[in-house]
Amino acid sequence: MAATNTLPVAVIGAGPIGLAAAAHLLERGLEPLILEAGPAPAAAIEQWRHIRLFSPWQYNTDAAAVRLLTASGWEAPEPTELPTGGDLIDAYLTPLAALPEIAPRLHTGARVIAVTRQGMDKTHSRNRDTTPFVVRVEHAGGEVRDYQAAAVIDASGTWSTRNPLGTSGLPAVGEAGAAAHISSPLPDVLGRDRATFARRTAVVIGAGHSAANTLINLSELAAQAPGTRIVWAIRGASAAKVYGGGDADGLAARGQLGSRLRALVENGRVELHTGFGIAALSAGDGASVILTSTDGRTLEADVVVPATGFRPNLDMLRELRLELDPGVEAPRELGPLIDPEFHSCGTVEPHGARMLAHPEQDFYIVGMKSYGRAPTFLLATGYEQVRSVAAALAGDREAADTVQLELPETGVCSSDIGTSCDVPAAVPAGFVAETSGGCCRTPEPVLVGFPTGLAHGRSGGN
Repeated sequence: MAATNTLPVAVIGAGPIGLAAAAHLLERGLEPLILEAGPAPAAAIEQWRHIRLFSPWQYNTDAAAVRLLTASGWEAPEPTELPTGGDLIDAYLTPLAALPEIAPRLHTGARVIAVTRQGMDKTHSRNRDTTPFVVRVEHAGGEVRDYQAAAVIDASGTWSTRNPLGTSGLPAVGEAGAAAHISSPLPDVLGRDRATFARRTAVVIGAGHSAANTLINLSELAAQAPGTRIVWAIRGASAAKVYGGGDADGLAARGQLGSRLRALVENGRVELHTGFGIAALSAGDGASVILTSTDGRTLEADVVVPATGFRPNLDMLRELRLELDPGVEAPRELGPLIDPEFHSCGTVEPHGARMLAHPEQDFYIVGMKSYGRAPTFLLATGYEQVRSVAAALAGDREAADTVQLELPETGVCSSDIGTSCDVPAAVPAGFVAETSGGCCRTPEPVLVGFPTGLAHGRSGGN
């Protein structure tokens, strides 16, 4: 980016990966412009601050970010403790964002709505690589402003674009009209969202660990609020994969989660419906909604929990020259290596700027969004991505190409293809972890990342 190196590098999203990208850029002498859609850094994590992570603090922070924090007198949390999402924000991301090196460069309430080249749409080629980017931003007050940038790092995640409830990748008929009955993907049923669920019928859709986590929390709510009914609907013929390995599971917390869910189903506290692909949602009696399966069966619910996973929002990138895998919508070089039909998180080779590159020079998608629809992302992978990208933008190709991360050999990543490797789920209530580390691996400590607790494992900041 030699011709435009007087301009900042736009970083889209102020989640863990976006803030880490800014820290690495600063270490390289580059100027970050951080654009966060939410009202504060890590706005997506704020939505699930009640979730306790599976991996301890020592695996949830980025090296460059820690160096900045340490220089300010920050005291690192106990490395073996398991933080909640709220802890991650309060003890790490908020102090990081408040540093004098970061805060003046961070704009919150700044939603990126388009990225392009100055004076060029995607059809123009001449002098394209030396023409500045234009990042169009809608600010919280409604003002729309264009920012020039020498390069762009998209770390916006996928939290804002959940997968639809319907089959074939499409919303179910009537899904939009039933929005008032559909909760967030990971509701706080024992806290903030208690009134939405107490003494009502909830239908949880999805066969991932976030579905399992919500079902277990709903069972606790039902014990406190009689009349709370819990229904679980999955497309598959069996829930065995969600139950996992039980006591034989390599990660004790994950095994206990599956065992608890199985017991809830077997004793009738959770009503399981298999082979239930949702075709339509329609109004029921009073304030309820009717879910109709593709084979004609129906379920009635007061509230529906969409634990269906997430996908990348590519609309804002329409004027850029991207090269994406046609299946998982990751960068083309990366796509075949992360396809969840063939790979677990431990079998994905470490990668950096070269593999993340697009025909659009100096543009990179990093973090969870870089994995498109694949659920095998590790936070440590994202930290290595942005280290490499910052080195590439600084012209240090040797450092960019020297991948420094060793991922574990883990076998099967999760109980289904819809769970992040970093976190299959939240730690069940009352459980004390006996191992330190993340999921998808044996108990030995390795550089795994940051559990989101999401059913299709997506996190991000924009």
